[in-house]
Amino acid sequence: MDAGTLNGPGVADMKGGVLILLHALLALERSPWAANIGYRVILNSDEEVSSLGSAPLLRECGRIADLGLVFEPSMLPDGTLAGARKGIGTFAISAQGVAAHAGRNPEAGRNAILAIARYFVAIQQLHGMRDGLTVNAARIEGGGPTNVVPDQAVGRFEVRAWTPEDAAWAESELHRIADEVSRQCDVRLALHGHFHRPPKPMTPEAERLFEAVRECGRLLGQTITWKPSGGCCDGNNLAAVGLPVVDTLGVRGGKIHSSEEFCIVESLSERAQLAALLLMRLASGKIHRPGRIS
Repeated sequence: MDAGTLNGPGVADMKGGVLILLHALLALERSPWAANIGYRVILNSDEEVSSLGSAPLLRECGRIADLGLVFEPSMLPDGTLAGARKGIGTFAISAQGVAAHAGRNPEAGRNAILAIARYFVAIQQLHGMRDGLTVNAARIEGGGPTNVVPDQAVGRFEVRAWTPEDAAWAESELHRIADEVSRQCDVRLALHGHFHRPPKPMTPEAERLFEAVRECGRLLGQTITWKPSGGCCDGNNLAAVGLPVVDTLGVRGGKIHSSEEFCIVESLSERAQLAALLLMRLASGKIHRPGRIS
């Protein structure tokens, strides 16, 4: 990289966002409107593993707030924000079959790995059946010696959906297919998991908040745009309790989650100014708070 970028794991997807938030809050606290607005800062250590431990705290904070700002890095290096986000469900399907000698009496066995494979082929048919619904069969674990019909196996996969209705439909179909494959293979299948991050739609309330961010950008000479994203973050958890959220106010950068991750240095001040101006305009009443989703 060049002198205008910083390299290294976490420079964009963690450290840069913390710096931006810190400087925006320092600017707010030095302004005449600091006493007009309250805030709560959450530094989350389990976001990358789906916030399974922190989700209750996020929901609690989301219920008492007027809006949420999340300092994930921008969606694209040009600063594009993520608008609507898909919800994500992470699942495991376990299979309990019957072991048998693969040479002497294979017909007595019930192959757990084949049952998982059939299940994966079946659920892949759900991919695209609803607009934007995706299914990713990721891993099969199980089996042992090649002369034994495997009696245990686990498959791991994820499903992403744009709407809560599509997520509920997908979960129902996953259970239906598990029952169907269990009967076909005479193997006991059990589905585990759920949509742990609900979809984050672009509601009218959220759109008003995005427009407020766009107006702040205009005043600073920054062009603010947004587009839907198939990715998820803690913004999904906050939006699930009715909170309008902008969740990519962090640095401009890219290649996150790799050794080549980078942050564009000038975006540290750009985004800090954007967040500070948004907070001060909210505190001064120049921007009306967008209101909660009923």
